[in-house]
Amino acid sequence: MIRFTHKAAVLGVLGAVLVGCGQARPTSTAAERPPAPHVTKNPPVMAPGPGGLTPVFTRGPQRAAKVVALSFDADMTADEGPRAAAGERFDNPELIALLRRLKVPATVFMTGRWAEEYPDQARSIGTDPLFEIGNHSYSHYAFSTPCYGLPTVEKGAVRKEVQRAFGAIRATGARNVVPYFRFPGGCYDDDTLRALGPEKVTAVQWDVVSGDAFATDADAVAEQVLDGVRSGSLVVMHCTRSAAPVTAEAVRQVVPELRKRGYRFVRVSELMGG
Repeated sequence: MIRFTHKAAVLGVLGAVLVGCGQARPTSTAAERPPAPHVTKNPPVMAPGPGGLTPVFTRGPQRAAKVVALSFDADMTADEGPRAAAGERFDNPELIALLRRLKVPATVFMTGRWAEEYPDQARSIGTDPLFEIGNHSYSHYAFSTPCYGLPTVEKGAVRKEVQRAFGAIRATGARNVVPYFRFPGGCYDDDTLRALGPEKVTAVQWDVVSGDAFATDADAVAEQVLDGVRSGSLVVMHCTRSAAPVTAEAVRQVVPELRKRGYRFVRVSELMGG
């Protein structure tokens, strides 16, 4: 979960869970269906860094063609099951439906625990050619410390966190799963990058923080995104009714404005492929 206060530019990750989005795709007639976007069959990955360090991707190249990628973190910590069982809703079907309606490709970084809690939603997202799913760890625990108060992954369990998350996501029937990993809280160090090396994933960060976490002003979130986006930008957002309630409204403002400015929306795999 990422918090970025508008104008003050303070980045923070809160200990509370941010859970992702999704819903079963509504049936539609052929005339209503948007054209299927290109699905990257062999998603590009970056070459390992020195000593086998996991590579880190932050943004695409700045080129004449204006492209931007929206990414949404589907967070759920391993110990948040009781809240979901008690009826708290962390999904945001309105947001996913809006992305579909606006025909906006996006990448969803999903925790394994979230996929287990909402398997139908994970499958819906992961079988829709508009979207792709990246790995956001199984537990949403921190991979390095300090990390905004998040619990810490046990020593030696870094690779297991990634493997378990991929297993949980694929077990739902999701097919559009890419070899990308986003660190909970965006926290990592060289030791973590080295430990993840054998998993052959590319770590994906961002260059534009939306500030949607716990925001109540959709206009401020939209303004922050619009002020920060440049060609090749990668935006981090969240999708949950309880902890990011204005995201859908912000997206509703951002998408037409960026298109008016000449931007085309792509998934992270397309951004990384140049």
